[in-house]
Amino acid sequence: MNFEQSLDLAGSLPDTLGPLVADIDGTLTDDQRAVDPRVLPVLRAWPAPVVIATGKAMPYPVALCEYIGIEINVIAENGGVALAGRSGRIQFEGDREAAAAVADAYESEGHEIGWGEADLVNRWRETEIAVSRDSPLEPLRSIAADHGLDVVDTGYAYHVKSADQSKGKALSVLAAELGYDRAAFVAVGDSVNDVSTFEVAGSAVAVANADEDARAAADHVTEEGFGEGFLEAVLYLCEQS
Repeated sequence: MNFEQSLDLAGSLPDTLGPLVADIDGTLTDDQRAVDPRVLPVLRAWPAPVVIATGKAMPYPVALCEYIGIEINVIAENGGVALAGRSGRIQFEGDREAAAAVADAYESEGHEIGWGEADLVNRWRETEIAVSRDSPLEPLRSIAADHGLDVVDTGYAYHVKSADQSKGKALSVLAAELGYDRAAFVAVGDSVNDVSTFEVAGSAVAVANADEDARAAADHVTEEGFGEGFLEAVLYLCEQS
């Protein structure tokens, strides 16, 4: 689908579409993690609320919403931070101190978090810690378990987080704040951290590049991946609405 076709799709979205929850990396991006520009008019034209749900720290989905020109409904840090509307109350779920203790212990064993001195990945993170996938996983899992935390491999980073922290749990909270039953939502994603979202939403689509967990939890899997797969998912959801 070219950009003109994506504009046509944006202009023909049926009013019967429910609210949308969409992942960013691997879902709205290309394989280099750049946002696919073709998804932007579709998100802006969506006839119901859009929630951007990501493993990234909160400034990333907030900025994406700002520049698309949609309301700031976001889930960040795998459900650790959530906000329904720019005038809403930011909600937190997780144990940042425990995650930081895991990071300290991991580094004391001679391993690296892996993002360089600036560490832009964790600089604004408030409920968890993300570790580069170039660093060893098993010692990280062991240390995290000692602190009562889980490690989730999203395909982009290892996230050290509380066990009860998830995108799906955050979506249940935001759905109520937005005035919708959670089953009204349609979800699109690509990773194990989207599975909880798929379980909460009424309909779920995994893009073709999704991992096995996301594919198994989805109601439908697209033939195309990344941003192209998201656009294909939208066509599918239009047909189902």
